[in-house]
Amino acid sequence: MKRFVFASLLLLAACGKQTSDAMQGYGEADYVYIASQETGVVAELLVREGDRVAAGAQVFRLDPQRLTYGAQSAAAQRSALAEALQAAQADLRLAQTNYTRSEELYRRGFLARARLDADREARNAADARVDQAQRQLAAAGSEAGLASERVSDTQGRAPLAGTIEQIYHRPGEVVPAGQPVAALLAPENMKVRFFAPQALLSRLPVGARVSVRCDGCEQAFEGRVSFVAQEPEFTPPVIYSLDQREKLVFLVEARFDAPTAIRPGAPVDVRIVDSGGDRE
Repeated sequence: MKRFVFASLLLLAACGKQTSDAMQGYGEADYVYIASQETGVVAELLVREGDRVAAGAQVFRLDPQRLTYGAQSAAAQRSALAEALQAAQADLRLAQTNYTRSEELYRRGFLARARLDADREARNAADARVDQAQRQLAAAGSEAGLASERVSDTQGRAPLAGTIEQIYHRPGEVVPAGQPVAALLAPENMKVRFFAPQALLSRLPVGARVSVRCDGCEQAFEGRVSFVAQEPEFTPPVIYSLDQREKLVFLVEARFDAPTAIRPGAPVDVRIVDSGGDRE
């Protein structure tokens, strides 16, 4: 009895189906995950889900105290090495002056060769100390710069303008390095994925223009095909289309020319507008 009812429903659905040139798909987004390269405690959260932020806007701040100590120590070491370099340079100038004077006295016969050799060795040693001090100062400068960047990295900023879609950590929570605190959706990162039968692939090269409509959208939005899968797949179960079931289709992605009202996960209908896309 159950098989009879199920078969009857399929027959009725098949009889009632209408042909359509629309391909079915859904909205999808490439989120930007805002994270810190440092582990820390969230000290302040400056946004809420749904907020629109500009590029460069601060989204969160980790407690920088632990890293500030390291930056201060690196800066103090750099300052000490800078003073040591100045002292080494002063010693080198004095050693060079002594050697120049000894060289002249030796040439005129008023100074022993041993004294000249000693002054030359003193000059060379002073020069080596200057070279070493310069290398140490350069290394300390790099460490101080890195320490300062680590402190700056505790202030998570939005790399793009967009909408805060989700917040993963709240003030007081410990965030491991690299783990996102918030997800940002930039308008240019919104796209649709739809499924095209093989018969339409020749009309859907990369660059082809398509029209996308969603439930509740007042108007259709135009975009361009940005990706076409090389291998076919079975129609996903999320696509409720009887005339496409049990057929092989190809996944196609399209991106929009301007911001749209389509949201991630929303079902959409896609139609080909212009198939004369980039065929290079």
